[in-house]
Amino acid sequence: MLNRLIRGIAGTFILISLLLAVYVNLNWLWFTAFVGVNLLQSSITRWCLMEDILKKFGVKDEKQVKNSRSKAGV
Repeated sequence: MLNRLIRGIAGTFILISLLLAVYVNLNWLWFTAFVGVNLLQSSITRWCLMEDILKKFGVKDEKQVKNSRSKAGV
């Protein structure tokens, strides 16, 4: 769940910034680059700020969901 949300948010940010670059101002491409650099950085360091933010909002990753289901007997 968590990984799908992160990928979805990143993809949405990229698409929105591309649309803004086409219709508003080309400087929005800097935001596209920022998202890309963060994706690259998180693949190297295994740390993602968006993951930390989503966890603070209570979003669980796949392991936590499986553990809670097994403890509940589901």
